Amino acid sequence: MSTIQTINPATEEIIASYNRMHPEAAKEKVDKAHEAFLSWRTRSFEDRAKLMHTLADLFEEKTEVYAQLATEEMGKTIAQSRGEVEKCARICRYYADNAASLLANTSVETEAKKSYVTFQPLGVLLAVMPWNFPFYQVIRFAAPALMAGNTCVLKHASNVQGCAFKLEEMIEEAGFPQGVFANLNINSDSVKEVIEHKHVKAVTLTGSEPAGRSVAAIAGENLKKTVMELGGSDAYIILEDANIEDATDLATFGRLQNNGQTCIAAKRFVVVEEVYDEFLTKFTEKMQSKKMGKPTDEDTYYGPLARIDLRDELHEQVQKTVSQGARLVIGGSVPKQKGAYYPATILAEVTPGMEGFDNELFGPVASVIKAKDEAHAIELANNSNFGLGSGVITSNRERGERIALQLEAGSSFVNKLVVSDPRLPFGGIKNSGYGRELSGYGIREFTNTKSIWIE
Repeated sequence: MSTIQTINPATEEIIASYNRMHPEAAKEKVDKAHEAFLSWRTRSFEDRAKLMHTLADLFEEKTEVYAQLATEEMGKTIAQSRGEVEKCARICRYYADNAASLLANTSVETEAKKSYVTFQPLGVLLAVMPWNFPFYQVIRFAAPALMAGNTCVLKHASNVQGCAFKLEEMIEEAGFPQGVFANLNINSDSVKEVIEHKHVKAVTLTGSEPAGRSVAAIAGENLKKTVMELGGSDAYIILEDANIEDATDLATFGRLQNNGQTCIAAKRFVVVEEVYDEFLTKFTEKMQSKKMGKPTDEDTYYGPLARIDLRDELHEQVQKTVSQGARLVIGGSVPKQKGAYYPATILAEVTPGMEGFDNELFGPVASVIKAKDEAHAIELANNSNFGLGSGVITSNRERGERIALQLEAGSSFVNKLVVSDPRLPFGGIKNSGYGRELSGYGIREFTNTKSIWIE
């Protein structure tokens, strides 16, 4: 039996070792999840909601414990870890309070005596989740899935197995029946067998584009539905009428939030030439002023990347972009210290065809791009294989809305960074994936939309 180790990215110290689950044991967990589904699907929304509120209580009561674990395993600042745990509680309460209405039968006028659409759970769902929001990414999927009457098995990232097992423990502690949620600590190579298991009815994945393609291909061969939330290279357009002080505040937080490791983080800043120099100067000052340090220190603005190999890959991307003609404004060097640290970095004069334009930079690195005018800015923003989030910074809301409607992405925000909100659907287009999470659209993704006709 193989083992894996979780490693603190700030210190490079080993946190814990875990035995990998044998594929046969994983299949048994799926079987138990199916058995649990047969009774769980019959429970009322009211019964499910009580347990979901209890889970929310646990998140709130033990925020500091869970936040410390997330920070230790993947390096996000302790303040942002607390925010993640608190957001989990809000998601749980949102679906506890709204699942019944979101999944209510919808009457349809036909020639029948009675006809309507109903939404019924599918069964066991497999979630393949990433490390960057080790609690929230799972709850974002699990809360609506469980409230809809499905059961869940989780393949979490190897470097956050402490969080994965803690989630399994919490859901059991909240009173959910045995088997309703299970952590499968399996190798990536074993995911195929789980997808192919007869009791797994659908798969959701949040992660990289290559991982999404692989999982979607296996699921497709087995005719199982998938929802994919993949990478992003979100473009934010800064227009000449923007408040540059506000724009650079947003840009700085957007690029350094979660140590730069957020799919919907602002990554490409498309600035019209009239304010390009002013934006770049103020942006540089603010990025330089933010403290990189221990994620457990309260005054740290951003910490290390989640792993050394990820830091090294990011550095290679920065070097490649510079070799292709971009200008390195600040950062761009690996610190001589322990930990997966990488400094706030700005690449200017980035153009299509460069690494920093075409591909996702998953870390505290910003690409600043000059546009001739509004039309050119929209063209540059849409010149991407990704389409997760996007934004427009302008003093004219109507103008911002008009541009937002033209941006090719699952979300477009005006004068605000893209955020996920349980009341709104979340997901992407193009190589950023398909399907939606959150809101009524998300909870219905993993239900059977069934027509009922009574003559």
